[in-house]
Amino acid sequence: MAVTKVEKSEEEWRAILSPEQFRILREKGTELRGTGEYNKFYEEGIYNCAGCKTPLYKSTTKFDSGCGWPAFYEGFPGAITRTPDPDGRRTEITCTACGGHLGHVFKGEGFKTPTDERHCVNSVSIKFVPPNSSADQ
Repeated sequence: MAVTKVEKSEEEWRAILSPEQFRILREKGTELRGTGEYNKFYEEGIYNCAGCKTPLYKSTTKFDSGCGWPAFYEGFPGAITRTPDPDGRRTEITCTACGGHLGHVFKGEGFKTPTDERHCVNSVSIKFVPPNSSADQ
């Protein structure tokens, strides 16, 4: 999947994102465990980046990991960038298009998923789009 880069100034991001979205997407924050809108949400559709609307995950890759945040076992090819945290303990995941912080990815935890990965994503970082809807909702 070809990803179109989205570049905005801090002021432009502040103008289009809520304060909580800005804190998480642009300042690498984390929402409180168990509080996210999509933690226990399992409708059919696509999850886009809340910042730039790039498609990130299919609902068919979402699973209940019990971690308190939405969990996916894989994203759309090329849509998610992985960067090891400076301490080397975790791997951050960001939207490839806009660089927005999504959360972290964990491998080898033993989940019965095709990839044995858990993309632990902040609900604030994503926006659910049901089938046959425009991405502008």
